[in-house]
Amino acid sequence: MGFVLMLILVGLIAGALARLLVPGRDRLGIGGTILLGVIGSFIGGFLGYVLFHKDAAAGFLQPSGLFGSIVGAIIALLIWRRVGGRQGRRAYR
Repeated sequence: MGFVLMLILVGLIAGALARLLVPGRDRLGIGGTILLGVIGSFIGGFLGYVLFHKDAAAGFLQPSGLFGSIVGAIIALLIWRRVGGRQGRRAYR
């Protein structure tokens, strides 16, 4: 139960910071922001493992892990905007 709550909390923080750092408007509510942060945590963890060959053996909640989660959430947000975020908008020319 504690892991799920920590995942939600880190997801909320990482998703909110990613949305603040990337300019533009998003149609994401609180649930979408948490999901963005959770996906960003997985992306950041994967990139951390690939680049630095570190895993979660040292513990999950570390400053570097939160930083990786934010970077991963920014990457996920940019991909979401590029691929699926603009489907509901009309382009006026």
